[in-house]
Amino acid sequence: MPRAEHDEGARILGICNACRYCEGYCAVFPAMERRLSFPHADLNYLANLCHNCGECLYACQYAPPHEFAVNVPQTLARIRGASYRDYAWPGVLSGAFARNGLLVALALVLTLAGFLGGTAWVLGPGLTHAVPGGDFYRILPHEIMADSFGAVFLFAVVAIGVGCRRFWRDGDPASPAPGLIPGFIDALTLKNLYGGGAGCTYPERARAPWRRRFHHLTFYGVLCCFAATCVGTVYHYLLGWHAPYHYLSLPVVLGTLGGVALLAGVTGLYMLKGGRDPDMVDTAQDGMDTAFIALLWLISSTGLILLAVRETAAMGVVLLIHLAAVMALFLTLPYGRFVHGIYRAAALIQNGTEAQRPQ
Repeated sequence: MPRAEHDEGARILGICNACRYCEGYCAVFPAMERRLSFPHADLNYLANLCHNCGECLYACQYAPPHEFAVNVPQTLARIRGASYRDYAWPGVLSGAFARNGLLVALALVLTLAGFLGGTAWVLGPGLTHAVPGGDFYRILPHEIMADSFGAVFLFAVVAIGVGCRRFWRDGDPASPAPGLIPGFIDALTLKNLYGGGAGCTYPERARAPWRRRFHHLTFYGVLCCFAATCVGTVYHYLLGWHAPYHYLSLPVVLGTLGGVALLAGVTGLYMLKGGRDPDMVDTAQDGMDTAFIALLWLISSTGLILLAVRETAAMGVVLLIHLAAVMALFLTLPYGRFVHGIYRAAALIQNGTEAQRPQ
């Protein structure tokens, strides 16, 4: 974290700690009040505990243009963005993605689509031929698909695991057991996106719960898609039932529900993103935010299209775009918006643990 961001964060939270007007809005303020000073690790923890609902900015009597210029959401957003780079592994990849998120994501999709397309052209019947029964393993052999995705997934898990371990050890190396249940409940319900009870705040608009709802659609849409993949893996390796599966089979139903929820969620989040107050967000993160939303949108839309055209000649091209987008997402997960969910869950668990300790 740059020294200037650290000093500004410590200054603003010091003022908040003296005022305490906003202590009922979210988990950040009670956690802040347990501290008398704000070293680097505590600022990262509080920044990832913040859900950027904006309630405190509009309630603050010391917000700009007051000479104190207290802006908690924007300050913590900047610190949060810096924490992604601080804990990322390998760090050089984080810097490249942070500076050119959308460009890097699109380049990865094109590169991976070219690689998969070349492989399919050599080993399969061609990309523009209808395959009987919609068997996409005729386009790209199962071994190639499994090995490619396995390597990319393993890299993402290791990189995210290293970052999460750094975050946790930097903040609170004590046992997280007391805070596991309350932390997971807060994470799964997005309790802190209530913004004091009425939802997130937008300029010249009434408070609304839509940001929380679209986050839920996105999160649980991803979970449904992941569940569909897990069920398909069990079918293939344990039961010997090979794809393609019937339209009413469990993997297809879970994947369809997940795709619809994901598409609705990311579309809604992108629309809300344009209406947020620029004074409470970190515009430097727009590239990585847009890249994450774009990849999720591409994955969900091509997944649904693939289901519709899987028995036509268009299936091969749509399949390659879908697979390339999924692989690009996995490669960028440790460096983009996804890790905020991981660090935020860790921060909520730490907060649940701290809240049960005697002060």
